[in-house]
Amino acid sequence: MKLRNKINFSTSFLFIGLFIISNIAIYFVFSHLIVDREISESKAETEKIAEGFNESLGQISIDTLLRAYLPVDGMIQIVKENGKPLPPVTSPSEKNLSTKAAQYFSNEIADKIEFQGKQYSFVSLPVILADGEVANLQIIKSIQRAVDDLATLRLVLFIVTIIVMIPVLISSRLLSRVITRPITSLIETMTDIRKSGHFKRIQLNDESKDELNKMGETFNHMIDLLETNFEKQEQFVSNASHELRTPLTIIESYSSLLKRRGMKEPQLFDESVEAIHSEAIRMKDMIEQLLLLAKHEEEWNIKLQKIDLGTHVQQTIKVFENAYHRNIDFKVFEGKIETLADDQKLKQLTFIILDNARKYSDDVITVEVGIKSDKPFVKIIDRGIGIPKQDLPKIFDRFYRVDKARSRKMGGSGLGLSLAKEIAEAMSANMFLESVEGIGTTVTIELSPLN
Repeated sequence: MKLRNKINFSTSFLFIGLFIISNIAIYFVFSHLIVDREISESKAETEKIAEGFNESLGQISIDTLLRAYLPVDGMIQIVKENGKPLPPVTSPSEKNLSTKAAQYFSNEIADKIEFQGKQYSFVSLPVILADGEVANLQIIKSIQRAVDDLATLRLVLFIVTIIVMIPVLISSRLLSRVITRPITSLIETMTDIRKSGHFKRIQLNDESKDELNKMGETFNHMIDLLETNFEKQEQFVSNASHELRTPLTIIESYSSLLKRRGMKEPQLFDESVEAIHSEAIRMKDMIEQLLLLAKHEEEWNIKLQKIDLGTHVQQTIKVFENAYHRNIDFKVFEGKIETLADDQKLKQLTFIILDNARKYSDDVITVEVGIKSDKPFVKIIDRGIGIPKQDLPKIFDRFYRVDKARSRKMGGSGLGLSLAKEIAEAMSANMFLESVEGIGTTVTIELSPLN
């Protein structure tokens, strides 16, 4: 059974069932109250008649007394202790009650009885006759009018139930449609994705903030992640197959050369081994960078913490100076500058920019730390070859090289600045690059303030 039909059936069954149960309860409560009221009124009336009967007994004949207290729609009679009744007195509309068998009761009786298909209240009270004999004063009074009113109430409740079922069925159908519409849209979208192979998203109602809308938002977010990861995988495969082809070709060429002439020419042997070793290292670095770039932002495991920016950059510079034996001019324009950043990722980002400056500049590299517009920054300035103006918009593209021959010679893969950009975005930092050909390049890393 479809979910829509289940919801439709469940809600209809529940509401109609509750309405029927409530109507049945209403009917039985009113029925009990009305019948009890009729019996109570008959008993009270019979008690008054019994008092008047006892006071007038001996002064007025029993037959006259019975006729005087005869109910409008009923019968009054005296039943002796031996079970034999005196002649009953009946109203014109209830002559048939005279045929009802009489019965003596030793105690008071007040109840509802049925005779020849009609409903009556029956009350029996003990009285003492003129000769001292104990007898029953019995009054039978029709309550058929109240029973007819209950039948009318029953009919009205039945009709109301039938009438109410119509809007309940319509509303439950509308409710099931409202609930299942996002689910149907989700199924249709997933079916389209499976058939077409293209990622699609669900159209959401921005005004709705219910769980179904949240489900749609979660689905769209999941599709965004899948599409991003799929694109990164495709890009990784494409980039890897394209960029690894060159070092593999070099390694293959030099290894073939070694097989043919390596043992005979020591100089060629050394050159081939050095080239193979160099290309292998470059392939290793390139693959590590490609794997990092293939990660989604949420997989970077960024842990933001309070960092003393000046101290952090100074320590990074010392490590870099010892590794590459380069002098770096370090300047801090403020006192203690604190920022929110990931310690390791910021160090990696700084290393990438410093390494680029080292490769393309033989002059002193300058690193400045300060605050501008309430935002801490790290500025790395080199006085190297610079970047042509037409190349600046593409400088963060993967595998883009300003001077391909020179960068390959220096071991560059064209991934450094792309990776730096990804790391900066993962930390919610901004990175700006300014360069003039022949003068140098300035890279500014703008970090998040502490407050």
